Amino acid sequence: MASPLRFDGRVVLVTGAGGGLGRAYALAFAERGASVVVNDLGGDMKGLSKGSLAAADKVVEEIRSKGGKAVANYDSVEAGEKVVRTALEAFGRIDVVVNNAGILRDNSFARISDEDWDIIHRVHLRGSFQVTRAAWEHMKKQKFGR
Repeated sequence: MASPLRFDGRVVLVTGAGGGLGRAYALAFAERGASVVVNDLGGDMKGLSKGSLAAADKVVEEIRSKGGKAVANYDSVEAGEKVVRTALEAFGRIDVVVNNAGILRDNSFARISDEDWDIIHRVHLRGSFQVTRAAWEHMKKQKFGR
């Protein structure tokens, strides 16, 4: 039987990690030895309300209660530099980025407004680009990054 994939000594940033799949990714990486940055803006799934910063804090506490290392970040993924800076300040590096943040607009293609389309692209595409670009130079210098 193969041994499980480990991330000891690695720093993983998971966006949208306050719940759902993002939370599952953050917990899985932590269980495998990674130090985790739990990014979550605190809004609801539809991006309509600010919600609570507690979502990220709860996941961080869950990781720490099991002996793992984690910090919370509450910045929008559109501010990629700030999100990545949290990893660098807390752990000194960044090795893996999981671009999971997203918002839901419950509209079919025929009914979606231009405004909703733009919001989705700002979070899903531009946000992923901003976070990845901010991490890229650090990963290049480390000669490692995923």
